[in-house]
Order: sequence, then C-alpha cells, then structure tokens
Amino acid sequence: MIVGGGLAGGNAAVAMREEGFEGPVVLAGLEPGVPFGRPPLSKTYMRSEEDLDGWYVKPSAWYEEHQVDHRRETAVTSIDATARTVTFDSGEELAYERLLIATGGRNRHFGIPGADLDAVHQLRTVAECDAIKQEVGPGRHAVVVGMSFIGCEVAASLTQLGVRVTAVLGQKVPLERVLGEQVGAAFASIHEQHGVELVTGESVASLQGDGRVQAAVTASGQRIACDFVVAGIGIEPNVPEFAGAGVEESNGVLVDECLRTSLPGMFAAGDVANHLHPVFGRVRVEHYNNAEKQGRAAGRAMLGSDTPYDYIHSFWSDQYEHDLEYVGHATRWDDFLMRGSVEERRLIGFYLLDGQMLAAVGLNRGGDPELDADCEMAACARLVGQRARPSRDSLADDNVDIWSLVG
Repeated sequence: MIVGGGLAGGNAAVAMREEGFEGPVVLAGLEPGVPFGRPPLSKTYMRSEEDLDGWYVKPSAWYEEHQVDHRRETAVTSIDATARTVTFDSGEELAYERLLIATGGRNRHFGIPGADLDAVHQLRTVAECDAIKQEVGPGRHAVVVGMSFIGCEVAASLTQLGVRVTAVLGQKVPLERVLGEQVGAAFASIHEQHGVELVTGESVASLQGDGRVQAAVTASGQRIACDFVVAGIGIEPNVPEFAGAGVEESNGVLVDECLRTSLPGMFAAGDVANHLHPVFGRVRVEHYNNAEKQGRAAGRAMLGSDTPYDYIHSFWSDQYEHDLEYVGHATRWDDFLMRGSVEERRLIGFYLLDGQMLAAVGLNRGGDPELDADCEMAACARLVGQRARPSRDSLADDNVDIWSLVG
C-alpha cells in the first residue's frame, strides 16, 4: 500500500516492480493524474513552453500493464497501524502488509486578512498553476509573497510572460536563508535587472479588495496595488490521520536510515519524511531529486533491503537565463568561500561548519552532478559525502582542481 500519488509514491511502485515483486500494489492519492515531477509548474509549464508528459514517472498505461492499482483522487482518511488497515474516503477498508507514507507536503496556510479573496494563489498542483496562468497578460501586475525557490521561479516566469512583478520578502535578499547573503545578492541583482521590484525586510499584513484582490498592504503600511497575488510561503509535511497507534513524528514522519518508521511494516519517503541521514543527521528535504531517489529506495526497503539511504542531496533552479546547482545540505555555516564573482554571476561557493564542507552552490558554473559525473559540482558532492575538511586556501583558489581535493 502506497499512500500518496506523487513523485515519491510513483517511484516506489516502479522500483518494486523493477525489483521483481509480483504481489498486489495499491497506489492511492489525491492527484487526478499520474505521478509526475513538479518543477515545470513554476517554470516551463507555467510559461506554456512544455507539457508535463516528459515529467511523468511512468505513462498512464504503465500502471495497468504492471498491475498497479492506481486510485486517483482518492483520500486515505485513516491508517490503523495495529490492525494494518487503511480506510478510504469511500468508506472502504483495505488490509496491508507493508505501507509507505508518501503524502508529500501541503501549502502553508496563508492566514492573513483578505487571503480568501479571488485572485490570491498558491502553487502546488497543476490546477493551481493553471489558475495562475489564467491571470497572465501584458501589463498585469502581480505581488509575489516570499522569495525562496518557488517565489523566485514564479517571479521570473511571470516577468518573462510580460507581467509586472513586485516581490515582498522578509529578508535582505532572495534565498538568503538557503544560500546566504552573498549568493542571494546575485539573485537580487538578476531579478532587479529583469524589472522585478523587491520590497525587502517586509511582510504582507493584509490583502484588500472587493471580492477580488486589488492591493497588498505590508506590515509597515505600504499599499501595493495589484491584479493578483501569488504566495510562495513554503509547504508543511502532510502527515495522514492515524487510528490507534500513531507513528512518531516531528517536522514530518520520523524514519531511520532505511526509511522505516517507528511502526512495524510502515515506511515514509519524500517531502513528508524526516530522515536520519548518515552524513547530515535528521533532515527533511523538499526537492525533486530526493523525492525521486528516496521513493525508489523506499520501494526496495519495503521488499526487505537494509541499504541505508545516503544520497548526497542536490537540487537545481532555473531563473531567466541563469542556472543554479546545489549539493549537500547546510542549514547553518560559519564560513563561506567562493570561486568566481557575484558581480559576474558565475561562481562556486562552499559552505563550511567547523572546517567541514557541508554544501556547495554553483551559479552558471559547476555543471549538473546528476548528468555529468566529472563536473565540478560532482566533485563537491564527493567532498560533502566524505565529510572533507579541505584547506580554505585550496577551496578558494581557482587554480586548484576541485577533484584534486577528493580523497
């Protein structure tokens, strides 16, 4: 039983069939379509440059051909871990031997006055993306709330579609919490060059309008007239309801290094899973690469694999003509070293804590470690995985081959 029809759940089903499992597999989720990757929703699909076919885990026909009982637009209302049953919104109760929680995340509640007005959007599903696309047109003005990855990518896509964008963010620069002030400054410059107005160190306190939003009002009282609003304020783990014995959770469902929960026969993967990683400790990661790979690892774990999930996390972001790659996981660091230049928007940066390299970022440099095993960012991933402590001088020196630092 796989509860959740997104990227992690779909990949778990595929992995089990690829590993030769021939028993029944039920994949139940709220999505109306087949499992797919969400990155295009804020980028190419939003700009109508591509459809989603290339992002499907498998085409629709695959599930029937491989005897996967794919139940679309189906909610699991409760899980009884003692009886090992799930109850669907139809009232049907179904027994399971092994269960995977792959329910992903849900948009954080945008709980400010006026958030229920028409033309106030968030982005998680195809339907939500289609609703934003209906707002687009030359001369339209959007307020984007928050400038982490979703906010930045939506602001870029809307700008490329001719929409005037004002972005309201609580920090000094976009992506500051994830990438730090120096790299964030590069993205501030990129967005401003393309015409995005950044209102920094602010929050949206309320939205105004008569049935439909007409303005956003900041905490300091600034009123920003607009035609629509997109709130990119992040997601929270979507933990299902449990009857009887509940699973241990803290910022998601707690799983061990093999993606096992605290309850027998139950696993978790994707955005909902708070994983005990061999290198990073407890982490919950909300990116495409993790959902894909962790879903497959969970499928194998359900079949008895005890191989720890030790993927060195990576993700990417495309904004305008600029490409960002990131490897590792750093929520705090005490040292940041850089090759290249913020001004030239071409750099590799290294995040260290007590001398240990935790993560690296590449802006228009370094390559994609998922596609090129010999690129600079792949070398950075190796260093992170080795818990390496390269000398500061060697890291900052562009004449030193990063691969020469790999043990």
